[in-house]
Amino acid sequence: MSILSQGVLILDYGSQYTLLIARRIRELGVYSEVWPCNDTRVNAFIASGEAPARGVILSGGPSSVSVEGAPTLAGGLLDLDVPVLGICYGMQLLADAAGATVSPSTSREYGRAMIEVDAAVGLFEGFEVGESTQVWMSHGDSVGGLPEGYEVVARTENGVLAAIANVEERRYGVQFHPEVAHTPRGADMLGAFLRGPCGCGDDWRLTDFLDRSVQEIQARVGPDERVICGLSGGVDSSVVAAMLHRALGERLTCVFVDNGLCRQGEAEQVRDIFEDHFGVDLRVVDAQDQFLDALAGVTDPELKRKRIGGVFIDVFKQVAAEIEGAKYLAQGTLYPLSLIHI
Repeated sequence: MSILSQGVLILDYGSQYTLLIARRIRELGVYSEVWPCNDTRVNAFIASGEAPARGVILSGGPSSVSVEGAPTLAGGLLDLDVPVLGICYGMQLLADAAGATVSPSTSREYGRAMIEVDAAVGLFEGFEVGESTQVWMSHGDSVGGLPEGYEVVARTENGVLAAIANVEERRYGVQFHPEVAHTPRGADMLGAFLRGPCGCGDDWRLTDFLDRSVQEIQARVGPDERVICGLSGGVDSSVVAAMLHRALGERLTCVFVDNGLCRQGEAEQVRDIFEDHFGVDLRVVDAQDQFLDALAGVTDPELKRKRIGGVFIDVFKQVAAEIEGAKYLAQGTLYPLSLIHI
């Protein structure tokens, strides 16, 4: 059984708040993962007939469901026996799937708004009917009529549908962001979805993720193999380096590449923290001339990016050739930890 089977899957439709949704859910003691809305794994679990999690959240996004080429619901997703919560664009997808009209709103709402509760169900379990509460709106489109099978759960002062629910099918939609601080009772709303329709507990902790990740790294990297970690000194790569060091100890080599564009004293600071304090095997590579030569006379941003990436590859290949048993390159600049076989 995977850890996700006890948690919630978030399908990302391009919202700037997607990772914040994941964070809020984890703060409520429930594990969550973020997948792109078009991830091939989505079609795989739909084909299996079983959802990989106890609930699915459709994030918001900048698109309009009526525009050609806009992200859509994966076919068959709503046929699965799993609770679904649509946030902003996600709600519009649910409404569109149920035959409702979604169109540009005559009363576009951005920022703080007050909504009134019509039904204490779904995310509003525990609220009082008629109660007003503040939320953070961000939408240009709105649902023009109540989708078939749904009931009105909350409306804005302008009469716009703010929350809908199909309790029988366990489908819920909100036209606002419960995950942001400007929705004061957003944690209560997300908690109601997690505890009620999804049936999730509240016992997941970040330390569980760390322990599991360490075990997965140890299982994947052989006892005679080493990992090279690209370390920039930023948050992402530093966290990955610390986690790998916990899992592998002396079998980790971190590489800080001085590309000539670093802040003054940055290489020394990274060395002080990781080599002197944590005892990590750290290699500081002075590649300033290589990078600056590669960028000389280049003005096109995309070409600069490719040149920089190419030099980094060359530098890491050179370092890997000098380290016996180096089999993996770890990078932490992506959302998940990536271990690439070299």
